[in-house]
Amino acid sequence: MFNIGDKSSADVLENLRSELRRGSLIVAVLAELRTEQYGYTLRKSLEKNGLALEEGTLYPLLRRLESQGLLASEWREQDKRNKRFYRLSDKGQHILTELLIEWEELSGTLDSILKGAENPPAKDAAAAAGHPEESNDGTH
Repeated sequence: MFNIGDKSSADVLENLRSELRRGSLIVAVLAELRTEQYGYTLRKSLEKNGLALEEGTLYPLLRRLESQGLLASEWREQDKRNKRFYRLSDKGQHILTELLIEWEELSGTLDSILKGAENPPAKDAAAAAGHPEESNDGTH
């Protein structure tokens, strides 16, 4: 990791990371719940795939997604314990499909922007290097 200097910059970076992660987490939870799971197995599955989160983050998110009609849940006994099992509802499946389309479009846009930043057009690169006569459009 790099040193970003003052504490204020570190706070800004951490807040932005949290915002980025929050949106990604919703998509990940919805996608994981295409297969019915209870909270603990969901949390472990997300962790196994590189997305570790605290119970205090997961369970409120599950309740919110259920209150929005995106998840269905039911209590069942398993291993002599009552567990709440969650699964994607029909509405949740539709929303997940739409979010994944949006994710692909956004990802493609970001890839284009980032690649453009790495590889500026030849004309701009030549001008930036102090050689405006070396443009890629045939002009001088």
